[in-house]
Amino acid sequence: MNLVLIVQLLWSLCLACQDIFSLRNNRDLHAPDILLFFVIIDWVMEILMFSGFCASASVTIFFMKDMNFCAEYRRLDCSQFTLSVTLVFFTWLLQAASSFSGF
Repeated sequence: MNLVLIVQLLWSLCLACQDIFSLRNNRDLHAPDILLFFVIIDWVMEILMFSGFCASASVTIFFMKDMNFCAEYRRLDCSQFTLSVTLVFFTWLLQAASSFSGF
């Protein structure tokens, strides 16, 4: 999940730099080949984020419900696990909305 979010951050940074460059040089980003490239990469990022979210949710459920790690090991802060999974889910929802709006 961390790797996917780092790749998403780098992709968003590259898109922001591309937008700034096109605004400064009065270039048009609405060419069909450029838009298709952006949409395909956004879809790939969305699929990777969803797989990371599903894996994180399954590990969190495994720790909390199946193995009872939270009850046995008080040092683990299980509320942070659930919070991180929730935040990844919201990030995936925003990424899905972004990729479908580009479509």
